[in-house]
Amino acid sequence: MGPSDLNTSTRAATGAGAPANPVRRVAAASLIGTTIEFYDFYVYATAAVLVFGPLFFPSGNETAQTLASLATFAIAFVARPIGSIVFGHFGDRVGRKTTLVAALLVMGISTVLIGVLPTHATAGNLAPVLLCLLRFGQGFGLGGEWGGAALLATENAPANRRALYGMFPQLGAPFGFVLANGLFIVLATTMSDETFTSWGWRIPFLLSAVLVLLGLWIRLSLAETPVFAKALAEKRQVRVPVAETFRGSWRIVVLGAFSVMLTYTLFYLTTTWSLSYGTGPALGYERQDFLLMLCVAVLFMAAATPLSGWLSDRFGRRPVLATAMVGGAVVGLLTGPLLGSGQTAFVMVWLCAGLFFMGLVFGPIGAYLPELFPTNVRYTGASLAFNAGSILGASLAPYTAVKLATAYGVSWVGFYLAATAVVSLVALSLLRETRTSSLTS
Repeated sequence: MGPSDLNTSTRAATGAGAPANPVRRVAAASLIGTTIEFYDFYVYATAAVLVFGPLFFPSGNETAQTLASLATFAIAFVARPIGSIVFGHFGDRVGRKTTLVAALLVMGISTVLIGVLPTHATAGNLAPVLLCLLRFGQGFGLGGEWGGAALLATENAPANRRALYGMFPQLGAPFGFVLANGLFIVLATTMSDETFTSWGWRIPFLLSAVLVLLGLWIRLSLAETPVFAKALAEKRQVRVPVAETFRGSWRIVVLGAFSVMLTYTLFYLTTTWSLSYGTGPALGYERQDFLLMLCVAVLFMAAATPLSGWLSDRFGRRPVLATAMVGGAVVGLLTGPLLGSGQTAFVMVWLCAGLFFMGLVFGPIGAYLPELFPTNVRYTGASLAFNAGSILGASLAPYTAVKLATAYGVSWVGFYLAATAVVSLVALSLLRETRTSSLTS
C-alpha cells in the first residue's frame, strides 16, 4: 500500500473531506518535533544531575545541591498543565498546526537561553531565579507540544492504525534521550571535568537552536489535520475549551492523568534518578560510563514503543497497557536486588527492563488519550491528562527517590515505583477501551 492509498483510507476513516497530509510528512513532523522537545527536556535533566547543583545552588553539602537542582527540574512539570490549557485553547479553536509551531518555539527559545545564563558566581541569587523561569518556559512549551503532535498523528491515521501512527511522537522520547545524552558523552570524553563545568555544559543547550529550525521547517510544510478541518468547517469549536473539558470530561482527565502516572515515574527513575544514584557514592560509576549504559538501555524503550502501538491496534489499548503496568510493578520490586547489587550486569538488566516496560506503556498513549475526548476539546483534554500525569508521576520522582534511598535504602525506591504502577492500573480499569472509537465526534 502506497502513501496515496493510505491517504485515501485516512479520509475514509475520518470522514473528512480535506486532504490528509502525506504519511511520511506526518511521521517526520510528529517524530522530529517531539525528538527536539524531549532533547531539550533531557538536556536539562542531565545537566541538573551533573552540574547545576554547584553552579546555581552552591553550598557545602553535595546532597543539598543535588536536591535543590532536582527541585528546579520539577518546575517544568508544574508548568506543563498550564501550557496544556493555553496551547490547548488555540489548538482546539484555531488549529493543530499553528499551535504546534508556537509550542516548539517557546520551548526551543527557553532552552537556548539556559545555555547563556550567568551562574551564581557571577550573578548571585539572580542566576537560580532566571534558571527557574526558563525551566518553567520549557515545561510550558512541552505542555502544548505533546498533545498537538499526538493529534497530528492520530487525526491523520486510518482508523485501524491509529496507535501505530500515534507512536511516532512517542518515539521522540528515546530519540531525544539518545541525542542529548550521546552529546553529553562526547563532551565528557573530549574535555576535562573543569572545562565541562566551566562552559562545556552550555553546548547542548545552544545546539538546540539548530534542531528547532529543522523542526519548524518540517511543521510549516503541513496542512491542517482532516479531522479538525472538518470540525472547523462545521463550526464545532467551543468558546472556552478548558471549561468545556471540565464540564463534560473531568472524570476522564483525572483518570487519564493517573493512568499515565507510571509512564513518568518509570522513565524518570530509570534515567534521571538512576544517573544521580549510579554516579554517586552508592555505585560510583564514571559519568560517561553510566550515560552510555542508559543510551543502550533506552534502545529497549525505542523497540517496545512501536511494538506496543502495533499490539494495541490488534488487541486493544487496555490489554497492552495493563500488561506493561504489571511489568513496571515487577521492575519496581526488583530494584533492590538488581540496581542495589552494584553489579554492572544486574544494573543493566534493571535499566533495560525498566525502559522496555516504559516503551510498552508509552506507545499506546499517543492514540489512547486523544481517543478518549471529542474533537472540539481533544487538544486540551489529551494534553491536560498527559501533563497532569507528569505532576503525579515525574515532578517529584527523582527528588523523592533521593530522599527514600538516603533514608531507607534503594529498595524503597522500587516500592515507590511499584505503588505508582498499581495506581495507574486501577485508573486504567475505570476507563473505556477506545480501539474502535471514532475521532470525528
